[in-house]
Amino acid sequence: MVTTLSGSAQPFPGFVSYPTHHCVTGSLKHVYDFHGYPISEELLLGLGAGLGFMYFHFKGSDPFYGGRANNASPREEGLEKTAGRRTGVAVTARSTSSARVAETELRRLLEAGEPVLLYVDMGFLPYFDLPDGYHFGGHVVVAAGYDQATGQVLIADRETQLHPVDWAALEKARGSAYRPFPPRHTWYTFDFGSAREPRATDVRTAIAEVCDGMLEPPISNFGVRGIRKAIRETMRWPDTLGTDALRRACFNTALLIDARGGTGGGIFRYLYARFLGEAAVITGEARLDDLGNELAAIGDLWEDVAATFAAAAELDDPADLLGPATTPMHDIADREELLWQSLRTLVRTQ
Repeated sequence: MVTTLSGSAQPFPGFVSYPTHHCVTGSLKHVYDFHGYPISEELLLGLGAGLGFMYFHFKGSDPFYGGRANNASPREEGLEKTAGRRTGVAVTARSTSSARVAETELRRLLEAGEPVLLYVDMGFLPYFDLPDGYHFGGHVVVAAGYDQATGQVLIADRETQLHPVDWAALEKARGSAYRPFPPRHTWYTFDFGSAREPRATDVRTAIAEVCDGMLEPPISNFGVRGIRKAIRETMRWPDTLGTDALRRACFNTALLIDARGGTGGGIFRYLYARFLGEAAVITGEARLDDLGNELAAIGDLWEDVAATFAAAAELDDPADLLGPATTPMHDIADREELLWQSLRTLVRTQ
């Protein structure tokens, strides 16, 4: 839930906010639109090879289901840079352990009238009404305005409303150390001097990368193997989690699958299905649209999974619904495996 704040900060001239599906693609779209390069979230997700699956349960943290891929790391350039490369936009990422450096650089960019994409821990953003102790540092927003008199930054998130946030609160959100995704004062800037329309080869290559990630993941926590691992590990939650932690895990899992968690619904499958429809137009390959329809149907199954996890979170004993929650995931894994195999064959033979 989001609460309303008042403030005197104003957005940069020409910056328009609107509802978006996913924090990363939505923030990118806001920046692209501001620079006169309109593009859909779906196309950004697809060009950025941003769809996948991951399951993790780090010691001391809640289990995590994720539907994204190509998250920036030493081994991956990240959706932001990959989408930029395939649209001719030079994307620069910076991070620092120094709150002072991060604040100085952000002030410099905002005073120049430049929107900035920021990674933050949403648990520290005052406009969210979240449970005590909730933290997620993989959230992305756009700093879209700055009032020097009040010391507030205007934040664009996933809704039309813009949120004035005090510097102290914003820097706390930027510097959070909570795992599994501490934001590390990370920010992105963009150069649109060579921006262009994506080419058919860009689209096909991006699809092939997602297929490879789903079918041949580097470890068993990712891809189709990760879905099957998540089934096994979820059924073991009662062995390691107390009732309250189990209830929270079920609630969080539902949130990370359905649209409330910024996936666009169906753990990003609906967004990617619509990307495949756009890809069909760009490449001239109509079968991509057919496979997109199949992925949307798989997204419906993921929504069923989310609904059962949500129901489990309301029970005295959430373990009673772990079996029904994970049962559809066997079918999901089988159908996704066939889908990604079909997609990979299609884009590699065009």
